[in-house]
Amino acid sequence: MKIAVVGATGLVGTKMIEILEERKFPVSELIPVASEKSTGKKIKFNGNEITVCSLADAVARKPVLAIFSAGSEVSKEWATKFAETGCRVVDNSSCWRMDSTKKLIIPEINSDVLTENDYIIANPNCSTIQMLLAIAPLHKAYKVKRIVVSTYQSVTGTGYKAVEQMQTERSGAEWGTYKAVYPYPIDKNILPHIDSFTDNGYTKEEMKMVNETHKIFDDYSIRISPTTVRVPVVGGHSESVNLEFERDFDLPELINILENTNGVVVKDDIKNNIYPMPIHAFGKDEVFVGRIRRDISLPSGINLWIVADNLRKGAATNAIQIAEKLIEKGFIK
Repeated sequence: MKIAVVGATGLVGTKMIEILEERKFPVSELIPVASEKSTGKKIKFNGNEITVCSLADAVARKPVLAIFSAGSEVSKEWATKFAETGCRVVDNSSCWRMDSTKKLIIPEINSDVLTENDYIIANPNCSTIQMLLAIAPLHKAYKVKRIVVSTYQSVTGTGYKAVEQMQTERSGAEWGTYKAVYPYPIDKNILPHIDSFTDNGYTKEEMKMVNETHKIFDDYSIRISPTTVRVPVVGGHSESVNLEFERDFDLPELINILENTNGVVVKDDIKNNIYPMPIHAFGKDEVFVGRIRRDISLPSGINLWIVADNLRKGAATNAIQIAEKLIEKGFIK
């Protein structure tokens, strides 16, 4: 099985290759792909050194699967070129997510909608994935009417250059003396600003959470109010999520539903100060949920604290799980 990873030298691409190896994905030939400046570099996979190639070379080699994490512009130009050769594409960018002809997939929630005709499949935004994995079973049980979510997102969500900016600041460099990817320092700071602002005052990152939730749940009646925030953390995104249900709930039953949800781990023992944190989620594929408590201001309301490794379940792992579903369904052979 010939597999291309597009964006192989980036943070998410590197993680994708690592996870392909971890999960013993049936790769007969790995084709690492990157921009021209990275072509010719070597990456390691299953103990072998493999040369990074260009997009054109990768298309010519006709892989059966291409997993993209190289940004929307690359996906827009090249995903269809791969698909035209019969290659299945799983795209981690925002390029195809809201395209009505493309499926937006979290495998534990809606992989049943995948068909043999789907050649380009979109991977949701990292913040959306971890939130929806936790609330999907609750939506099924009690019907979510409204979501209020504030995120606390790791600098790894921006990429290598953001991590370098934070590390440079931590070394004592003075603002303005180094190249920054954020408009302000991120170390010892919090930025209520992820992606660009839109006309309604929300950022694109915030609107992704709204639009992707509606599409994945196929329920456009849910009211969603998001605020996305960048914090000086490496290793995971955290979210404060408030849900309002149509139906009332029994709290022990709700917790039991979460405890029995595939991919979710409940860490909720406040007597012993046990709750999810990025340092615990780092390097793991599960979504961790804690601080589970009734909303004291609202009937049929619940508060959740949701944490996950944004490079794994929020990006690379989810993409590879989609590919595994394509194999399971017999669409990739």
